[in-house]
Amino acid sequence: MCDRVAADDPTNPASYHFATAEKPHTAHYLYDPVIAICRRLGARRVLDLGCGNGAFPGALSEAGFDVVGCDPSEEGVAVAKEKFPRLDFHRLGVYDNPSILGRDFDAVVSMEVVEHLHSPRMLPRFVARVLRPDGQLILTTPYHGYLKNLVIAASGKWDGHHSPLWDGGHVKFWSRATLTMLLSEEGFSVREFEGAGRIPFLWKSMILTAQLTR
Repeated sequence: MCDRVAADDPTNPASYHFATAEKPHTAHYLYDPVIAICRRLGARRVLDLGCGNGAFPGALSEAGFDVVGCDPSEEGVAVAKEKFPRLDFHRLGVYDNPSILGRDFDAVVSMEVVEHLHSPRMLPRFVARVLRPDGQLILTTPYHGYLKNLVIAASGKWDGHHSPLWDGGHVKFWSRATLTMLLSEEGFSVREFEGAGRIPFLWKSMILTAQLTR
């Protein structure tokens, strides 16, 4: 959950710029609905995968959850540890071995990360190794659907929305169907879907909640 400014490369961990621990403008509208999902699931111990500067783990902690954060950004983790010294942060990304985290999380949250990954299957595989049996993944990513794509094209914003000139930008553009397919292939069963930001079917992001089934 962060503003990605470097390419996703498993041989060269991304370096992201985090000057403060303020809520990223790209994801603040997701905080309330994701926290509500964690409460609805009855989750107690939560991992934020791609925690960036630690702002969302801080919000989860304030809401009463036992939270751990991890991110491949050295700068982000340093900011997070300084701002939230009582929380547990690790410099880890989806290409790393998560064994140091254990396998006792009720839920893993990953906000606005999967669209930056050249190898997106590594995300649910990482998650499967840290969840308790029947644990839940709460995954968010920018929403793309037929109506929204039509509006983007008709308004002449297609090149800007899908710009290849953004270093470290989005490399995958997900629909509900393709994200569900990814999770199903990796042993997760999607239980819930909701949109966040803007009006229905023009949502900024979508939130999928999926249960580990194997």
